[in-house]
Amino acid sequence: MDDRLYAPATERNRDVILSVLRDQLRSPGTVLEIASGTGEHAAYFAPQLPGYFWQPSDPTQESRYSINAWRSHVNAPNLGEAIAIDVTQPDWTGSLPVLPQPIIAIAAINLIHISPWEATLGLFSGARQLLSPGGLIYLYGAYKRNGEHTAPSNEVFDASLKARNPSWGVRNLEDVIQVAEAEQFRLDRVIEMPSNNLSVYFRAIA
Repeated sequence: MDDRLYAPATERNRDVILSVLRDQLRSPGTVLEIASGTGEHAAYFAPQLPGYFWQPSDPTQESRYSINAWRSHVNAPNLGEAIAIDVTQPDWTGSLPVLPQPIIAIAAINLIHISPWEATLGLFSGARQLLSPGGLIYLYGAYKRNGEHTAPSNEVFDASLKARNPSWGVRNLEDVIQVAEAEQFRLDRVIEMPSNNLSVYFRAIA
């Protein structure tokens, strides 16, 4: 039985995400992916970023099964086995295994809006403990800017998320920046992406 799961959006966004990651990753090391979901991004990125160890994670067992099935499918030596991480838990950094290289970046694709706000708080709090100065946090997804949706489709998407779970929703980018700054990260770059999404980079400053 094949445990691989599929997310249609992955094939549409993986190449543009890979392009911006290549542009921003600066030195070899481990990229810790939070909420890897199906594992398709990890399986696509790792073989094309051979200088980095890609460590996927997810809080749900079904997703970890899928990630590991994709890992077996691509057989990339720099793709780690999925680990259980829930960034809403205050001690989530303690569940990390020994990694072959230091963590130089944390990636979270479509996490911020498909999770409670506590996940955003926990992500940056944990990242402050894990990343050295210059370390990267990469976020991808839909955001409001100055409290306004950037497209009608994002407003519809926001409503659908809240219908599924009232604690989810498209966040104000400025609110995320405020959390980042409180944890000693500076906004480095915002890149407009297809389908009204954003790539948002933060760098650790202390």
